[in-house]
Amino acid sequence: MNISFLSLHDVTAKYKEEIHETVLRVVDSGWYLQGKENEQFEKHYAEYIGSKHCIGCANGLDALIWIFRAYIELGVMKPGDEVIVPANTYIATILAITENGLVPVLVEPRKDTLQIDDSLIEERITERTKAICIVHLYGRNACTNHILDLCNKYNLKLVEDNAQAHGCRFNGKRTGSLGSAAGHSFYPGKNLGALGDGGAVTTDDDELAATIRALANYGSQKKYVFKYTGRNSRLDEIQAAVLDVKLRHLDKDLKARQAIADYYYDHIDNPLITLPKRLHHENNVYHLFPILVGGERLEARGERRDELQKYLEENGVGTVIHYPIAPHKQECYVHEVWNTPQLSLPITEMLADCELSLPISPTMTMDEAAEVVRLINEWTV
Repeated sequence: MNISFLSLHDVTAKYKEEIHETVLRVVDSGWYLQGKENEQFEKHYAEYIGSKHCIGCANGLDALIWIFRAYIELGVMKPGDEVIVPANTYIATILAITENGLVPVLVEPRKDTLQIDDSLIEERITERTKAICIVHLYGRNACTNHILDLCNKYNLKLVEDNAQAHGCRFNGKRTGSLGSAAGHSFYPGKNLGALGDGGAVTTDDDELAATIRALANYGSQKKYVFKYTGRNSRLDEIQAAVLDVKLRHLDKDLKARQAIADYYYDHIDNPLITLPKRLHHENNVYHLFPILVGGERLEARGERRDELQKYLEENGVGTVIHYPIAPHKQECYVHEVWNTPQLSLPITEMLADCELSLPISPTMTMDEAAEVVRLINEWTV
């Protein structure tokens, strides 16, 4: 049995008739940018997330960049200000901060949730701190009541990186509507994925939304009039239309992912494997299903993880490592002032050495999940 990590062909094929009809409609319309397809998707996605505004843009990284850039344009932040951010994240989160001349303050995650440890945040807040950026990594909610309290106490913006958690909830609200603004990615492999790159910002802030929309359109709020030095970062009509189709089916697809995750949690039984803390379904939409191989119990933890990955590959199961090099260990950040001398973040570094993501998707079958579990449970070192 061959089990791919994620078959984008199969995911798209689930709704191919609707997608084909939609793409053809856009092609025949003769309008390919900033038209009714964007208006419709932005309206529907804002309603889904529970935010007042949705602004489509080119990709998820741009979405985060525009949030921080807009706050700088509005005088809320300035270069040199600090943003608290989880150390365990995809590098895009931190790139958006440094792109704007802001200083990332990296905070370790908890070992059990893999999300930012909110008990460590307050001690890192200074007079230069202007925001906390949380990342709903792997599809797991990262927000806590304590984080919300800290934002209120210190008058900080709460920025959400919701690139991996479309449809997740916290306290009855969807992630992407919990804070001041949120960046979303529609990269094809996401739970809500386009047929190419795409992203969006959601917010309730009218002024912020207008600024972001202008920044992503060359800095223009009126044709040929440029208030800001912006860029071209727009969601095209075909991607918006495809996303609108997929959005209608998103909750059903999330339930399929959660069913596979339940099977993994109920049946994986190997002392060399540690599973993250199990969350209620509303708090985890399982963009990824991460496991930790060996962990701190083994010296050569990276080698053990790689051995399991090779074993699964040899038996027809695809896996991916998220992410093998922590952001503060990347060459591009080695000489930054905030990382000199290089930060010591042992939990983040352990996760980089031990994490392995198992197959999970809305097209995966229970027979495939059972085969993955059988292979894992039979694996020994």
